[in-house]
Parts: sequence; structure tokens; C-alpha cells
Amino acid sequence: MNYTSEQTSYIVEEYTRKPSRITVDRLAKELSKTPKSIIGKLSREGVYRRSVYKTKTGESPVTKFELVEEIAFALAIEPESLAGLEKSPKLVLKRLRENLPCQGSQRG
Repeated sequence: MNYTSEQTSYIVEEYTRKPSRITVDRLAKELSKTPKSIIGKLSREGVYRRSVYKTKTGESPVTKFELVEEIAFALAIEPESLAGLEKSPKLVLKRLRENLPCQGSQRG
């Protein structure tokens, strides 16, 4: 058995109180385990929350393909009719999307 019931309760309680990588690293050090082992145990206990990737600007990442789909939707045309547009710089695609009429798009 890798973890006693007391250790399991302790790491779940500590992580639930402050769910962060810092907490995982601290628990690993305290219990002489690897951070990967702590994460695995927290996952099996159903409490581990994987950190969500954000861009440098704090936005959720979006692909060029997704941007082209949103542009096509706003223009009420098929994305295939914009073939090649996904090769444009992402910033250009974002500007284009932001300056289109909403026509029922998901941006509201």
C-alpha cells in the first residue's frame, strides 16, 4: 500500500483547501513521494484539478481553424469556401473576427 488512509485523508484535505501545484510539491516533500505520485493519488480520489492552459494574454487558446470557422459562421458561408485563410497570422484572423457583424455568432 503506497498511502495509508491517514495520508490519503491528509493530502485530500490539504489539496482541497488550496488546489495548486505548490500544494502538490509541498505534500510530495512532506510525505517523501514524487509530485506525480501525489497527483495520481489525488486523481484517484477524484479531487485533482488539472491546470487549464491560458495564453500570455489570459485567454483560452483558440486555433486558426476555429477562428476561420467563426468568421465563416458570422458571414453565413461554409468554412471550406475560406480555404487557405487559416494560413494568415492569428492576430489578423482575430481582428477580422472581432470586426465582423455578429449575425447570430457565438460571440453574442
